[in-house]
Amino acid sequence: MAITKETFRTLIHEGQEEIRDVELYNRPFDFEENGRYVLVGVRQAGKSYMLYKRARQMMEAGYQLEDMVYINFDDERLMGMKADELDLILQAYQSVYNHVPVLFFDEIQNVEGWEHFARRLANKKYHVYITGSNAKMLSRDIQTVLGGRFFDALIYPYTFSEYLEAKEIILEKEWQYGSQRAVVQQSFADYMKWGGFPELLLFRNKRNWLNGLYEKILLGDIIQRNKVKNEMALRLTMKRLAENVMQPISYNRVANLIRSTGTNIAVSSVSDYVRYAQEACMLFSLENYASKFVEKETVKKHYFVDNGLLSIFLFNGDTALLENLCAIHLRKRYGEELCYYNRNVEVDFLIAEEGYAIQASYSIYGEGMQDTFERETKALKQLDTFLSLKRMVIVTNDEEGTVPLENGKQIEVIPAWKWLLE
Repeated sequence: MAITKETFRTLIHEGQEEIRDVELYNRPFDFEENGRYVLVGVRQAGKSYMLYKRARQMMEAGYQLEDMVYINFDDERLMGMKADELDLILQAYQSVYNHVPVLFFDEIQNVEGWEHFARRLANKKYHVYITGSNAKMLSRDIQTVLGGRFFDALIYPYTFSEYLEAKEIILEKEWQYGSQRAVVQQSFADYMKWGGFPELLLFRNKRNWLNGLYEKILLGDIIQRNKVKNEMALRLTMKRLAENVMQPISYNRVANLIRSTGTNIAVSSVSDYVRYAQEACMLFSLENYASKFVEKETVKKHYFVDNGLLSIFLFNGDTALLENLCAIHLRKRYGEELCYYNRNVEVDFLIAEEGYAIQASYSIYGEGMQDTFERETKALKQLDTFLSLKRMVIVTNDEEGTVPLENGKQIEVIPAWKWLLE
């Protein structure tokens, strides 16, 4: 069925009702008053709510509901839409209203060539806010077409502090020393296992919801978008990456692990599948600070953008989940500066410019932990001799302390639930 102005008149009306009725949770994000935005992130990270939030902010500043145009391009009524049909949105709006609309376009990557329309709107000085679940929307090619007229931002699922706020846990001063400490620790256990997708808080059967989301990302954002023919090989690639989330791993090694199950796969296909998962904002990869250029590209550590997506692959995966959570937290904060160090010494995370090194270790104290304690502290001490670090941290599940070093520095041992709230 052809997409018509009438289709968009219906969608515009429905979108205004959504903006009016949606219950908003608070997420800190400062929109520039006159800025246009492209917000990108994995599905269900909360990008749509950012659009609703911005619409309501603008209404509080004097705009009317009738000024708002919210279109979700995931709507099945817009399936197969072409870029030359995007102008129908403006035509439909102008057939009802004589205002200049504020435009909110959700998951617009479904329309190939959308960026040319977005640039035309920016040239005409429209307020435009766009979301998508494809990291290619942040690529240099698209930014060139948009011509510097949009701010861009990566949107992740909840941080731990946002998660607590969404559960209406408001931390008091000195909360670590009172009854709230136990509440935070219990909440952290849930957050570490199930992750921070905002909508997940509404469901009891969290694994079921996460499985459904994973399938939607895999089928819609990876297989369909990239016309992947060997679905089994793709699924096994994701499974092997999840099982090796703490280890630097080459594409060649992943291919060999998959071939051992009897499934044929080329190394180039593994590389493609990882790139597709990165473009779907499901995975991010870290380079080895100590590697030569070629190895930087072929041997990396791969992490999932939310612990919930990782946990569906793992049994008894607390150690891997802790490290993955540290990786997410640091990636949000330091972006491309985050790497790991692996040459004669292994350190999980390094932000070289900050002189900041982090080990993730579920436990280092207590019975039978002496070897772990020695390994984790020795690695940081050795790295400090190469790089003269400013801060060294071991993030644990629930252990705390300091390890003084002979050079007058110290290694901080911090429970993850406290470190995430720094």
